[in-house]
Amino acid sequence: MELFPTKTFQRDYEKLPKPIQKQLDRNLEFLLKNPYHPSLGIKKTKGAVLKGYTNVFEGRISKNYRFLFLIESDCYVLLRCGKHDEFF
Repeated sequence: MELFPTKTFQRDYEKLPKPIQKQLDRNLEFLLKNPYHPSLGIKKTKGAVLKGYTNVFEGRISKNYRFLFLIESDCYVLLRCGKHDEFF
């Protein structure tokens, strides 16, 4: 599997505090190696979380931060990252 960050994800990433960016980098490595890693807390979102997307998954960065992604063939499409409150 590969990571494919969207432009929106990249913009979100730049706005994150540096410690959260480092945690996200580590968690994305976990996602590539083992998507079932307990620290990721991966789950499928319910309803229309992002307009225009279905089958969106949520991963944990920290207690208050999450990242959203899709799975397309052999790629994780990274959609958004930020505070949990911004998405849900």
